[in-house]
Amino acid sequence: MILDEIVTNSTRELAQRKLRQPLKALRLMTAEAPPPLDFAAPLRGKGIRLIAEFKKASPSKGIIRAEANPGEIAGIYASSGAAAISVLTEAKYFHGSLDHLVTIKKTLGNQIPLLRKDFIFDPYQIYESRAYGADALLLIVAILTEERLKELLELSHKLGMRCLVEVHNEEEVATALTAGAGIIGINTRDLRTFKVDLITTGQLRPLIPRDRIVVAESGLRERRDIEKMDKMGVDAVLIGEALMSAPDITAKIRELFVQPYGQD
Repeated sequence: MILDEIVTNSTRELAQRKLRQPLKALRLMTAEAPPPLDFAAPLRGKGIRLIAEFKKASPSKGIIRAEANPGEIAGIYASSGAAAISVLTEAKYFHGSLDHLVTIKKTLGNQIPLLRKDFIFDPYQIYESRAYGADALLLIVAILTEERLKELLELSHKLGMRCLVEVHNEEEVATALTAGAGIIGINTRDLRTFKVDLITTGQLRPLIPRDRIVVAESGLRERRDIEKMDKMGVDAVLIGEALMSAPDITAKIRELFVQPYGQD
């Protein structure tokens, strides 16, 4: 299974990073970092919001935009009205890097919050996320026990960060809610087969209380996809591939959305 392969590789890479940069050093970096931006507030309000993703490649599509400049793309996202930016940091399968996170934070400053998207399962990665400029991070229920999910949520909140807790089925929704997740991402891509089915959002959305923020993830490429998510009561959509593969990113965002976000 590709998910198991990615997690195994991430575990090996994490062990190497721990040797290069001990947790004590990360804690010091975290203590000196400016307070994180609020990831939740920009996702609320009238109209569906956009979390625009910086992603060079994926296991299902291969290279998407090989020569993409993180700062340049992030600047386009911000000026086009994105509510937040998701940054892939997994190296082997998504060609991501923590350096991309650093570059984007330096480019945008405190304009909009940054979400670190990776396969996070260890407290070390929470400190790492904050130390390198993330305002929020992704937690995938499929790779975590309920106990570990709670632990990582609590640590993230202690450091001032919010978490996008990703689910794929009813059991994972129940786990996320029990753990106290306030922002839940419904990923329509099966992480074991990488097939996409937008029906998943319609099936899982009714199971999530209205006081939680719901984000639709994966497979959103056309205006009609956004309209479907809006009708399902989704608060925000996370889009990467459709934007990163577009010749003109600003034009693609205009095509997908009637007006820039934050302009009700």
